[in-house]
Amino acid sequence: MKNASFLIVFALLLTASCRTSEDSVQRVDQVLNIYIDSAGQDLLNTKLLQAYTEIRMNDVYGLRDTAPVNFSLKQNADTLNYIEYVAGARRIIIDSNAAERSYESKIAFAFAKKINDSTKVTVSDTLKIQYLWTPTVFRVADVWYNGNPVKLEPADLRYLIKISK
Repeated sequence: MKNASFLIVFALLLTASCRTSEDSVQRVDQVLNIYIDSAGQDLLNTKLLQAYTEIRMNDVYGLRDTAPVNFSLKQNADTLNYIEYVAGARRIIIDSNAAERSYESKIAFAFAKKINDSTKVTVSDTLKIQYLWTPTVFRVADVWYNGNPVKLEPADLRYLIKISK
């Protein structure tokens, strides 16, 4: 009798936990690949003269003054370097209704550039990201770099951003 009741409970739990084909899964598109160049020169390639030698990202809306944001420096098939930002900056809600919500993150960049053997200069920039949430998708909606809108190029569940300085 114990085995039969256990089997019935197990079958009910298994049935209740299975998804039907009508259940929807929210798609998440929030990965940014950020390319930065100047006159065609890859500023993220540390081997090149005038390129950035250090990169720091800080969450402007973070709970502390210093709230580092995680990122990866990667290289594509064409050997161009880019910053891969997945998530990590705090998102604040800027608009909401029953069908959708808008969020915003703001990241402060600090790029160090070596001028000569004894001199470094730091370049400060700001990236603002707006996200759109609906029941079916959470995605990057708009991006601004230093207050200027940036074109988003969708590619395989990520967005490419090209910044020219």
